[in-house]
Amino acid sequence: MIDIGVNLTDRQFTNDRAAVIARAQQAGVSALILTGTNVAASEQAADCAADYPKFCYSTAGIHPHDAKSADEQSMNALRALALRPEVVAIGECGLDFNRDFSPRPQQEAVFEAQLALAAELQLPVFMHCRDAHSRFMAILRPWRDKLPGAVLHCFTGSEAKLKDCLELDLHIGITGWICDERRGQELQGLVSLIPAKRLMIETDSPYLLPRDINIKPKPKRNEPAFLGHIAQRIATCRGETPEQLIAETLATSRAFFRI
Repeated sequence: MIDIGVNLTDRQFTNDRAAVIARAQQAGVSALILTGTNVAASEQAADCAADYPKFCYSTAGIHPHDAKSADEQSMNALRALALRPEVVAIGECGLDFNRDFSPRPQQEAVFEAQLALAAELQLPVFMHCRDAHSRFMAILRPWRDKLPGAVLHCFTGSEAKLKDCLELDLHIGITGWICDERRGQELQGLVSLIPAKRLMIETDSPYLLPRDINIKPKPKRNEPAFLGHIAQRIATCRGETPEQLIAETLATSRAFFRI
């Protein structure tokens, strides 16, 4: 299994990051993609990935929440980071019109700048979209054929939005949201519509601890070791065996990130 979205630089992992990685390995996870959300976090993610070669990789990007502080120097820093062998994608980038921690025009400009950087460097993009589907698609569409790959991580949208994403040849990342008996019902019915070669799995650790997991960790946080539980839930919703789902997503993720 490959966990394509792990916020391992989050402060919740400060005291036991090595143990979290060890538990993931023991649970059958074969690789982690560590998410970069701003320049400093992207540098930290790359440094951490370098400590675990061939197991940890990272992304370099600016999350829409951090777009307000991004400038030309930030983009130059991302370009330099992206040349490191550990860095396998640009992102997390995109739009978040739910919380609006950054002004929307700034979010859009920083998103497009990262799409341009990914196109220049021929790296895939790891993307975020919340309550911004129309603008997200409008900005991404002109760049799509210039990018080697693009994944919308933590997809929780409607059937219409999913079809828009698939028509634009996006990959789709599914998290433990699908394990939520309240909020995840729609996603449970949609996940079977995603072609096997477009589906990837992730924990988005330390967030989105699966609500139906028997283990109740302390502190109450998600971690990559729980990826197998998420995979089983997705497989059930798709009418597949966990072994089939894991084999398919493993091959898809390796091809997408070229690892």
